[in-house]
Amino acid sequence: MPQLLEEAHRQAGLRTRRACAGWGRCWLALSLLAAAAIRAEPTDPPAPTTAAAADSGAGTGTTSLSSDIGAYFTAPLHWEAKDWAWFGGSLAAIAAAHHYDSDVRTHFIKTEGPTVGEKSHDLEDIVPTVAVLGATWLYAGIIDNAAGHHESWDMLESAGLSAVSAYAFKFVAGREDPYQTSDPNEWLKGGSSFPSLHSTAAFAVGTVLAESGNDEYRWIRRLLGYGLGAGTSYLRLKHNQHWLSDTVAGAALGMASAHFVMNRHGSNGPPERFSLVPIPGGALLTYNLTLP
Repeated sequence: MPQLLEEAHRQAGLRTRRACAGWGRCWLALSLLAAAAIRAEPTDPPAPTTAAAADSGAGTGTTSLSSDIGAYFTAPLHWEAKDWAWFGGSLAAIAAAHHYDSDVRTHFIKTEGPTVGEKSHDLEDIVPTVAVLGATWLYAGIIDNAAGHHESWDMLESAGLSAVSAYAFKFVAGREDPYQTSDPNEWLKGGSSFPSLHSTAAFAVGTVLAESGNDEYRWIRRLLGYGLGAGTSYLRLKHNQHWLSDTVAGAALGMASAHFVMNRHGSNGPPERFSLVPIPGGALLTYNLTLP
């Protein structure tokens, strides 16, 4: 009899833990997908950028990091129609990429089934992102430039926020990596493929590089910044570490986090000229041009 009671108690506890885990995963999926998959607008007024704060090496980020974190994960509560339009566009892009997951894998990897044992290239694929962040911080220190300190802090904060979200998504999705299976639909299997952390970090850092500063070298900044994200994503596909949709999701997450941080700190570059406006039955892509 005691053994039966003990077994019943153990089974009840197991069911409770499973239920809690299920609810936890659902909560994380809903909150994080809504919080970071699109270009969130700031919920608080941008923190003022001061030369003294920037000269300390952290810009306004050190004093506002805690409030940034809170605003980052509660951003959906303040979204407007255009924000939800960006969110829908991000989901559509991920879904479209998922359609070609197998084709892209086959292009790089001819082998069907698992390819476990191959080199992951994790360290070398993240080097360009770390190099860009480090070079920005180092150059700002050498020339003692306040804007450069502020930009490097934005890169670091964007990468940090997006990385936390990426790890949470990985836990929720549980998608197997392409080196574990040739089936792109192996979700909730305990894998860590979705989204690509490398792509997330690269686009977070690259977007800050692309959209910060003035317009004098904008095309060079964008070429280097978005090239960093695209190049890193290409390497993850070539090395059979992620599906195409993993890298697209990482790009959306990284860019969203970068724009969120820049909006919060008031360090965004020129205002967006393209915008997506929801209309009955679809959406309208508009282009705004300010004439002198």
